[in-house]
Amino acid sequence: MMIRRTIVAVAFAGTAMLGGCTVYQPAPGVYAPAPPSAFERSWNAALGAFQDQGLTISSADRPTGMIRGHRAGTELTANLRTQADGSVRVQFNTVGGSAQDPQLIDRVSRSFDVRMGH
Repeated sequence: MMIRRTIVAVAFAGTAMLGGCTVYQPAPGVYAPAPPSAFERSWNAALGAFQDQGLTISSADRPTGMIRGHRAGTELTANLRTQADGSVRVQFNTVGGSAQDPQLIDRVSRSFDVRMGH
């Protein structure tokens, strides 16, 4: 009777241990993160263009699409808007005078184009 209980106990323990083993097979295919949206790419390119040209960013409000920065007395803004067709309109403007660095807006625009691959 003692041997029978031992065999039953060992069989039960072995079954319980096998039930706890699960093997998960990876699903076939390649997993890659989704590419950034057109707005995200443009936003990052605009921020980078400001930094490329040495502007200090004073505010960056992604929900409104507004970036403000300044350098040597010139303030620059970037306005980003998603259009109905899904493209993004990006507009750079100077605020106030740009006499100290009149080419700053052009350099920022070129930096943006380079970052966007244009």
